[in-house]
Amino acid sequence: MYLSRLQANLTQTSAYFYKIWLITRKRTFHIFEILFWPAIGLVSVGLLTRFLTLQSNLVAFVLIGVIALSVVQIGQLDISYVMLYSVWNKSLKQELAAPAGVLHLIVGGGALGFIHSLVVFCLLSAFSHWAFGFQFLQPGLGPLIAFYIGLLLNAAVIGIVVCALAFRYGGRAHVGASSIVSILTLLSGIYYPVDVLPQPLKALSACLPLTYFLQYIRSFFGFEVASGSPLLVGYGLVIAYLMIVLAGLLRAVRHSKQTGVLLKMSE
Repeated sequence: MYLSRLQANLTQTSAYFYKIWLITRKRTFHIFEILFWPAIGLVSVGLLTRFLTLQSNLVAFVLIGVIALSVVQIGQLDISYVMLYSVWNKSLKQELAAPAGVLHLIVGGGALGFIHSLVVFCLLSAFSHWAFGFQFLQPGLGPLIAFYIGLLLNAAVIGIVVCALAFRYGGRAHVGASSIVSILTLLSGIYYPVDVLPQPLKALSACLPLTYFLQYIRSFFGFEVASGSPLLVGYGLVIAYLMIVLAGLLRAVRHSKQTGVLLKMSE
């Protein structure tokens, strides 16, 4: 009984994995979003550090932020797009009528997002070492894995928020993805320490798990840690947010069914 249910869940999840995989194969601009733009971002910022003749530890500080932001951005795209393409193609009603549920959608899209993010993570790390002499492997495999998983969970939170917004506002929800990432860029200390932020923004930064994951990995490159256990704080926050946004997504699905929004988006 348990094995048959597990097999059914895997089949339902793999359907959405295959869907976003086909989107990736058939749409060239999605390949650009996965590989081209992160590479351009890393090169441009890396060249800026050379122009400013920054010390090696400051170069590491900035490049860690660029790589982290790229991983979060790419990771949330697959979760967001598996929902947004259903809205844009007006097929959301038919997909939700299938045995697969919205949680299968999240896991399926997130699984491919994990693969894409890992590719970006490895390529950017290797390129930053070759082009700018940045030793990203310096912390060791264990801390890097903990850091990477934290980034994926942050990406999942953003992707689920976009999916929930899609059930409320339809295809316009794609604006939410870029807006949330922009807020993270401002508040999480991607390019600068959060200490330089004004006090109100610093308080908001303390509520973002990405802030703590960046502090954790940067501590291996000689930077001070504001909190005693940034990794634990980061995981605690991101897991709490993950539970909240999942509850919000399920509520948005129920609301769209009860109010007829789901039918309107599929017409």
